[in-house]
Amino acid sequence: MSEKELTYEYCDQVVRDFEDVVEQPIVSKSSVYYTGVDLGTACVVLAVLDENYKPVAGAYRYADVVRDGMVVDYIGAIKIVRELKQEIEEKLGTELIYGAAAIPPGTDMLDSGAVKNVVQAAGFELTNVLDEPTAANKVLKIQNGAVVDIGGGTTGISILKNGEVIYIADEPTGGTHFSLVVSGAYKMSFQDAELYKREPKNHKELSLVLKPVVEKIASIINQHIEGYDVNEISLVGGTCCLSGIEEVIEKKTGIFTHKPQNPMFVTPLGIALSCTQEIIE
Repeated sequence: MSEKELTYEYCDQVVRDFEDVVEQPIVSKSSVYYTGVDLGTACVVLAVLDENYKPVAGAYRYADVVRDGMVVDYIGAIKIVRELKQEIEEKLGTELIYGAAAIPPGTDMLDSGAVKNVVQAAGFELTNVLDEPTAANKVLKIQNGAVVDIGGGTTGISILKNGEVIYIADEPTGGTHFSLVVSGAYKMSFQDAELYKREPKNHKELSLVLKPVVEKIASIINQHIEGYDVNEISLVGGTCCLSGIEEVIEKKTGIFTHKPQNPMFVTPLGIALSCTQEIIE
């Protein structure tokens, strides 16, 4: 079995397990629980793992508290994370203590403080803050290539060599831009466009409408991987749920491009896998 098949076998299994426990949490006696908090532009996700780093619970909510990778509704973000935390705690019958978070690459000086404060104000002891594509690779386990995390507001890129991140970048293009294009093309509100693009049954017709935006993302990827030996691109993030997005990017970059079965939950699971019991300030 090739490395790529092994990579996606693990990733897809972990994501499937997480999807199962979102619906039916595993109530077991674990000595500790590790939580990944993903403050996305379109969706806030909490992923909870047990002492063996296996998924046991999770919850998510579509929200508008982050834009272009930055927290814009601080109080609203705290409220949502706290409510999701309490929801999971009630199901598990225990308190969630340790949490980790992630930020778009290269924004640590701008917004890591806000993200840290949200997680701590929601009741977690913060143990780690890392960039989103690096978090995703905890699940993907890519040794060489690029991990591209296309979120609601930004596209984050990590280039890896021998399993180590050697370059990170972030650009303000993502799912929000998809929604704006859909809104204009179909003359519907932004909120309706958000809902419309999430429906897989609409993806075939939307692929033509959104092709220019996807090609722009591909151009961003080309710009940042230039000069690096990248022969594989792995896509993650909720925006990558769009059917066929990997084909457009592969054609534009000329580099083999693929994605997991459900790219939406890869990053939050990677954040949870990065959670420890070592509290940071």
